[in-house]
Amino acid sequence: MAFLLREIFAATLVFLISRYLIRSIIKRSSPPLPPGPPGWPLIGALPLLGAMPHVTLAKMAKKYGPVMYLKMGTQDMVVASTPDAARAFLKTLDLNFSNRPPNAGATNLAYGAQDLVFADYGARWKLLRKLSNLHMLGGKALENWATVRDAELAHMVCAMCETSRKGQPVVVPEMLSYAMANMIGQVILSRRVFVTKGSESNEFKDMVVELMTSAGFFNIGDFIPSIAWMDLQGIERGMKKLHKKFDVLITKMIEEHMASSHQRKGKPDFLDVLLASLENSDDDQRLTITNIKALLLNLFTAGTDTSSSIIEWAIAEMLKNPIILKRAHEEMDRVIGRNRRLQESDLSKLPYLQAICKETFRKHPSTPLNLPLVSTEGCVVNGYYIPANTRLSVNIWAIGRDPNVWENPLDFTPERFFSEKYAKIEPRGNDFELIPFGAGRRICAGTRMGINLVEYILATLVHSFEWRLPDGVELNMEEAFGLALQKAVPLSAIVSPRLAPNGYTYE
Repeated sequence: MAFLLREIFAATLVFLISRYLIRSIIKRSSPPLPPGPPGWPLIGALPLLGAMPHVTLAKMAKKYGPVMYLKMGTQDMVVASTPDAARAFLKTLDLNFSNRPPNAGATNLAYGAQDLVFADYGARWKLLRKLSNLHMLGGKALENWATVRDAELAHMVCAMCETSRKGQPVVVPEMLSYAMANMIGQVILSRRVFVTKGSESNEFKDMVVELMTSAGFFNIGDFIPSIAWMDLQGIERGMKKLHKKFDVLITKMIEEHMASSHQRKGKPDFLDVLLASLENSDDDQRLTITNIKALLLNLFTAGTDTSSSIIEWAIAEMLKNPIILKRAHEEMDRVIGRNRRLQESDLSKLPYLQAICKETFRKHPSTPLNLPLVSTEGCVVNGYYIPANTRLSVNIWAIGRDPNVWENPLDFTPERFFSEKYAKIEPRGNDFELIPFGAGRRICAGTRMGINLVEYILATLVHSFEWRLPDGVELNMEEAFGLALQKAVPLSAIVSPRLAPNGYTYE
């Protein structure tokens, strides 16, 4: 017996020594972690990010390089801050970074990650993506609801003309949110969500901004899960309260839609398609009512807020640089004139307007930091080791302001896209110098729709009106951080019609 114990002890000792030596050898021979700032004990680099994390991380990248490692609480995080670094993660290692890490926003806002934005990469996510592309977000679907965009822009322009006659300023983000929510509502529900602009639509806008802001916070509980239950910042309490408001709104939409189904004729709308999938016999091809609610939440929030923020920034930049607005007007007068309204088919003939949109995507990306992804397996990028379960953040804002990529990056210069260096760069996810919608398999599903809406709505607003700031008001260009990059002070402007009276007639 004593002999057997000695043998077991000796074998155990040899095993432990061997494992220690092997780990030491592997540790010495494996690539190092990327460089990054030293963090605090237990909480890591969390206190270093400040109120504007995209700006702070951009400054850190100048010191530590394009691939930067941060210990965030108990979690690993890596930040890509240049086009080449983003390409390495989102193209070369796309599959390895195809999932989202668990977080409070997915749990408390997105119905436990049952949506398209936060869901794990798999059969259910692919079904949500497929249905969205086929019936709402893809090229053919966009063509099918062109009349919806046309009609809603007619409402918007008429409302702006009425505001102008009263001598009142237009609150740009409220106007855009109202119009876009109604566009999306007509595609999904076959009706306008808000019949009249007022307190209900303004409350919806406030709810969307609150969602985008709270979901963009760096929540301590996400990075130190053992203390998540304490909700030290109060973020989760706010999310749960906001979620209840959205759930009431979305549930009401679905119930009213189902109750009125016998009254609708013609082609099924998007919600009809989604509800039909509830009865599919294949489990992988069946959605739950929770999936549908979560997807509607995605479409009504991200679909209104990201595009409206881009348009608002573009108008603000033109008010700051009147010569750009003047040149856009000259192009439109030459191509379209002032005797008719701008049509969607005119956009391809307006290269300067398109350059304004691309320059806005570059300088004011709607999502300054991409929604985080997480590595499934350990990998090597730029000679650095990235462990499994490492969160990836791509600093899209920093890429758009990289002086090694963009000449005079702080200037707003649409003309740069006519130069040989930048002429072929497009914001569709293939050119990593300009990725406002992300890239790879988790690129924003609404990329095509977002570009289309930004160009069409901005072109209509520029073509139809003269723009100026109210008397005595200074233009504020400060940012407010969130999932969508808002203006800290919402833009208000005085508009005056510039077309002939018959030019405002919408058929």
